[in-house]
Amino acid sequence: MTEESFTRRREGFWREFEGILNGGKAGLRARAGWFPRGFREVAQDLNTARAHGFDPALIERLNRLVLEGNQLLYGQRSFSLKPLARFLLGTFPQKVRAQWRGIGAAFLVFYGLAFFFGYLCLRFPDMVYQFIPPGQAINLEMMYDPSSPHFLEPRDVSSDADMFGFYIYNNISIAFRTFAGGILCGVGSLFFLALNGLILGVSAAHIINKGFGSPFFSFIIGHSSLELTAIVFSAQGGLILGYRFFVTRGLTRAASMREAGREALPLIAGAALLLVIAAGIEAFWSSRFTLPLRLRYGVGIGLWVLLILYFLFAGSSRRRGR
Repeated sequence: MTEESFTRRREGFWREFEGILNGGKAGLRARAGWFPRGFREVAQDLNTARAHGFDPALIERLNRLVLEGNQLLYGQRSFSLKPLARFLLGTFPQKVRAQWRGIGAAFLVFYGLAFFFGYLCLRFPDMVYQFIPPGQAINLEMMYDPSSPHFLEPRDVSSDADMFGFYIYNNISIAFRTFAGGILCGVGSLFFLALNGLILGVSAAHIINKGFGSPFFSFIIGHSSLELTAIVFSAQGGLILGYRFFVTRGLTRAASMREAGREALPLIAGAALLLVIAAGIEAFWSSRFTLPLRLRYGVGIGLWVLLILYFLFAGSSRRRGR
């Protein structure tokens, strides 16, 4: 290969590549599908020119194209809220509606067990100690007992921030265990979903039996819509993994699991966002027992209504327009 033939054959390609570089990010967006392949070819041309000892001016030109292409392709991108907005206003609610049967079944398991065991423990209070140890039951009572010294004691901003971090860690860990249990053929996700529903029902029944129902429900009403829904979504994500482990739809098992991961990802990402928001509400709003009860219940009920409307209608017009 001579330098002349090499240059003549590749000159048009280099000029096309250089034109995209001169166009900056707008040029990259216009040729987004072509540019990565073009970048690899220019890098290969640079290696070829070096290997054959071509003119240093040609090598310098190709090296400049590679450096500028690398900067344009992998350089620091400016922060944009558009991907997050597209996910929240389109992808997430659409994926939830697409999987409404599985999510509906998970909701029935979770809330069905919560109400069933809650009813049993309301009728037979001593049954609570069959599910939670006495020490944990006492801690629950102290949290919602209006006579406790800390009950109406306001927290400072630092304490609220500390609790925010704790709630994020606690909520995410529960959701992660629920999702990761899907690796065990879905049984783990179903187990953690059922366990969380049972503990919710038993704990609520115990607090009601002790006469602290009003502080308890006024506390959880603010963030429960987001937190409990996220746990159900996490379970559904794990159940998808378990289901696709057995039902491969003609794919290899590995390919089926990768497909399941892509299918479950929007649910898990959305659940994580819901849990972060829930942690913020729990830390900075739910603990404000000095606020009027009507206000606390009104905000909590309003969040439940908004969440239901969001998953019913968000992104529906965009989907129809496609």
